[in-house]
Amino acid sequence: MTPGGGGGPMKDCEYSQISTHSSSSPMESPHKKKKAAPKRKWEVFPGRNKFFCNGRIMMARQTGVFYLTLVLILVTSGLFFAFDCPYLSEKITPAIPAIGGILFFFVMGTLLRTSFSDPGVLPRATPDEAADLERQIGNTEDIANGSSSGGYRPPPRTKDVIINGQTVKLKYCFTCKIFRPPRASHCSLCDNCVERFDHHCPWVGNCVGKRNYRFFYMFILSLSFLTVFIFAFVITHIILRSQQAGFLNALKDSPASVLEAVVCFFSVWSIVGLSGFHTYLISSNQTTNEDIKGSWSNKRGKENYNPYGYGNIFTNCCAALCGPISPSLIDRRGFIQPDTPQPAAPSNGITMYGATQSQSNMAAATPLLQSEPSLTSEELSLPGKATIGAPCATLTLGQPTPPSSMPNLTSETGLTDMIPLKEEHEGHQFLTPEEAPSPPRMLPAGSPITHSHTMHVLSLASQDSLHEDSVRGLVKLSSV
Repeated sequence: MTPGGGGGPMKDCEYSQISTHSSSSPMESPHKKKKAAPKRKWEVFPGRNKFFCNGRIMMARQTGVFYLTLVLILVTSGLFFAFDCPYLSEKITPAIPAIGGILFFFVMGTLLRTSFSDPGVLPRATPDEAADLERQIGNTEDIANGSSSGGYRPPPRTKDVIINGQTVKLKYCFTCKIFRPPRASHCSLCDNCVERFDHHCPWVGNCVGKRNYRFFYMFILSLSFLTVFIFAFVITHIILRSQQAGFLNALKDSPASVLEAVVCFFSVWSIVGLSGFHTYLISSNQTTNEDIKGSWSNKRGKENYNPYGYGNIFTNCCAALCGPISPSLIDRRGFIQPDTPQPAAPSNGITMYGATQSQSNMAAATPLLQSEPSLTSEELSLPGKATIGAPCATLTLGQPTPPSSMPNLTSETGLTDMIPLKEEHEGHQFLTPEEAPSPPRMLPAGSPITHSHTMHVLSLASQDSLHEDSVRGLVKLSSV
């Protein structure tokens, strides 16, 4: 800026009127934090599972066979209730459709409970836990990468524990980075370690483990009863109709019964056989995985026995079917740690001083309104510090500028010797010389500042009596 002069344009500093009536002043919230939407843990779950209803439903990724199971049950039962039950309830008893309905709802309830629940997935180790565990068992780098430098993967690490006098080996899972608990195993389809792993059942679309085994057993047991029930009364229906109109006419009159009989005939053997096999497993307190591997077979040694059995069939059944259900360990609906919030930039790119009474943080952002010790005459004239009375071009970037509410002072007052700027206010965001409005009467006489601009700044200054009194006191000290 050229001091004096006629009406030349201001090249060093340009000023614009700042509106103090904006509805969203950056002074009110200069550090707004951007908070990312929190995510549920199921959204970043590492296993091969599918989640529905915001993580409430957990299934395996391959669910095509599960839908086939649903279709077979719904179609067969629907045909039975639509074409056979009216005739049977009229000719025999109305209790037949009632019993069939109870069995149907029990089958559907246990099927959905088995398919939609957590089978007992074990959480994977955190990076710190995995690193600490791998340091303990050695070969940290090879185990972390899954292979050694020569392409040879180290053998599984094991730990021996004693359960009811029987030695049980705990195997290390290279995927989950944990030592699996007793009876746990890693499912290759779901890519999870499952507690008390029984097997992966594609018919229910989920693993069968500790938390849903009882529901799986109730499902196959009730499905066996429903299949036998439908097959028996479909044959009864066909026999009753054949007695009246002949066998061929009976088949022509009820083709749905023929379809039901064929489906039930080919499925009843596998369903009843599966129910019998799991009844044997429950009575001996074993899992399918243990039975297939022969973990507790006498062929491994005379002293080999099942340490989990209670020695009583009734007690084993009660332990498998009536015991408490353990809570889920993966907390799939919990929130993950959000990212560190970052301060948001002001909407107009300028950090302004407010001039209204409603801004309670005015004193924190305005140097003249801060509660500081009173300035002495020696402190007012310290050399080497930039002052407000200096031209805008001499102010370095980042130093604070006075608020627009400065009272009307004449140029003869000599503000250069009054108010030194403090460097301790660097924590606040201030205006740069190119962005800030000029205090009234601080420009050279020839600067093109309009009359309306000066009146606007003076109207703002009249709202801050405390500020005016403090400056007047400083003027008196300077005159002394």
